[in-house]
Amino acid sequence: MEIRIACVDAVFSKHVLRADPSDGRVMGATGSGKTTFINRASGSDFPVESGLESCTTDVGTSKPFLLDGRFVTLIDTPGFDDTVRNDTDVLTSIAAYLSNTYEQGAKLAGILYMHRISDVRMSGTSKRNFRIFRELCGESTLSNVLIVTNMWGNVDSKIGEERERELATSDKLFKPVLEKGARLLRHDNTEASAHAILRNLINNQTATLAIQHEIVNQRKDLAQTAAGSELTRLLKEQAQRYDDEITELHGEL
Repeated sequence: MEIRIACVDAVFSKHVLRADPSDGRVMGATGSGKTTFINRASGSDFPVESGLESCTTDVGTSKPFLLDGRFVTLIDTPGFDDTVRNDTDVLTSIAAYLSNTYEQGAKLAGILYMHRISDVRMSGTSKRNFRIFRELCGESTLSNVLIVTNMWGNVDSKIGEERERELATSDKLFKPVLEKGARLLRHDNTEASAHAILRNLINNQTATLAIQHEIVNQRKDLAQTAAGSELTRLLKEQAQRYDDEITELHGEL
């Protein structure tokens, strides 16, 4: 039996984890620490970003590793805000992987969403990508979601705790998903910490994500899914803001 768990960044990017006929995934923003988490947990050697360029350009899987007697596989996915691919291409790649594995009978045991506690604030981009992440998962699977804060070594502990409290209690941040079953945990960048986090998921009932149900069971195109529609709406909003700024600049000139 193999367990899959997914890893995602605050900017919705890179990782997935699998376990028993279940599947798990890690997601988050580019540079949020997804790949480092996967390497710590699995002993893999995925390249880690040290400069300005994104390293993960497609979905990849770690080598399976034993955790409490169960084989677990982590899946590394590209993130939004990628320096090589646009957000539409990233969502297409992730959706294709999720729908293909779902058709083959593999489901996720859980999803890890990575967020840097060192960030001074949760940027508009992070909020945007978290909304896409929520639509991709669906409300019914939030009990299988762990929001993992990392990079605690880069911030004063009191400041980090204040940020963590704000993330957990703000209606505009993580509070809505925490109230629906998601959990907020810390990662200290060690193998022991990564394994302790994963133990919260390996015995979960597997879940079908909203995007898997929409694409495979309802036969929707990606653009018709909740995640695809949300991305389209957000990109249109962004384009409109740019148009407004250009119009304003022309007026000033």
